[in-house]
Amino acid sequence: MIRLAARDLAVARGGLRAVEGLSFDLSAGQALVLRGPNGIGKTTVLRSLAGLQPAIAGTITAAPESLAYAGHADGLKSALSVSENLHFWADVFGGPGIDTALDRMNLRDLAARPAHALSAGQKRRLGLARLLVTGRSVWLLDEPTVSLDAASVALFAGVLRDHLAQGGAALIATHIDLGLPEAEILDLTPYRAGPVRRDARPAGFNEAFA
Repeated sequence: MIRLAARDLAVARGGLRAVEGLSFDLSAGQALVLRGPNGIGKTTVLRSLAGLQPAIAGTITAAPESLAYAGHADGLKSALSVSENLHFWADVFGGPGIDTALDRMNLRDLAARPAHALSAGQKRRLGLARLLVTGRSVWLLDEPTVSLDAASVALFAGVLRDHLAQGGAALIATHIDLGLPEAEILDLTPYRAGPVRRDARPAGFNEAFA
């Protein structure tokens, strides 16, 4: 079963095309790792797939309410406790309760602690725990292991592996080895947009501001 598909996708950053002609299928149980040099457009691709910014060409196909995005920001309310943050996101997404998320991301002992009192790594674990309360089958992950120590990276890799085993899918921009040998690489380098002519408007100008 295909969970997410892109055909001839083009995305822009700052009004300029970054990636174009990108096509791929992401199936149930599959993980794709986005690779490419810094600045090529990995974050822009993920944000476009998540619906946070419009693509300027191509099509994106996914089941309604099947996508969950975890970007550079942890998406936390600093005044709320760990458990309150998870309850908030569970209510937003209508997903399952928070007990599994607390246990799987090793947050049970921190459940009553306010988010502003967490370390950077603890905040990241809480941000990733949000994925487990969404009930969404496709995870779009932008450098998910930032601020995590080796033990926490292994912890999250186990969560990700279980998500795939249950029929979920993941598209991940990361330079870290997550210990998922079955993950396939999707290198964006061949899809880098070509240079813009000096006498031309930025590619995608009309589409980006339509």
